[in-house]
Amino acid sequence: MLRRLAICLAFVLLAVGLFASADARQRQNNPVPFSHEPCSVLDHGPCTPSYCSVFNHGPCLPEIDYPYGENLQLTILTVPPEDQAAKYQKPDHDLDTIGDLFAALRTCWSPPPADSAREGMQMSVRFSFKRSGEMIGAPRMTFATSGVPADTRTTYLNAINASLDACLPLKFTGGLGGAIAGRPIMIRYVDNRELAKQAEKP
Repeated sequence: MLRRLAICLAFVLLAVGLFASADARQRQNNPVPFSHEPCSVLDHGPCTPSYCSVFNHGPCLPEIDYPYGENLQLTILTVPPEDQAAKYQKPDHDLDTIGDLFAALRTCWSPPPADSAREGMQMSVRFSFKRSGEMIGAPRMTFATSGVPADTRTTYLNAINASLDACLPLKFTGGLGGAIAGRPIMIRYVDNRELAKQAEKP
C-alpha cells in the first residue's frame, strides 16, 4: 500500500514539474528579434544583458511593454505638421519610453541653412546607443536622395552629426537604457521646407 502511494506521489510531482517547466518556457521572452543572443559569463559579447536571478536555469530578458522590431525606425521632418507638434517637444524628464527617445531625437534636428540646403532632400542614418546615453560610433548613412551632388550629401550628413552631438549624451532611465543598448536605430531625415519661397522673400 505504501509502495503504491509512493509511486502515485512520484508521478504527481513529475507531472507538476513538467507543467511548471512548460509554463516557464511560454512566459520567457523569445530572444530571436534581438540583435544579440542572451549571454552568459562564458560569452565574449556583445550580447543582450540578462536580468534573471542566480536561481534561474538560463538567461532571460525583461518583459517589454512596447512593440520591439528588428530596428527602431523614426522619420524626422524639418517642418512638422501642426497635429504632430507635441511629438517634437523635448521631454522634461529622463527618457523612459521609446516615445520619449523619439521626441528627444526629433528636437535635436537642426537642418542646414537654406542657402546650402536642397528642398525635399532625404537622408537616413543608422546608429546605436550605449546604456549611458552615448552613441556607439558615428552614424552610418544608409540612404540619400538619388541624383544629389556629393557636397550636398556631405552637408546634410554633417548637419545630422552636429545635431546629434549637441544633444548627447541622452539621459535614459535604467530600464530604457538597458532595453535599447546596442539596438540599431534608423532615422530618416526629410527636409520638407519650401526653400524656393524662402529665397523669394526680401
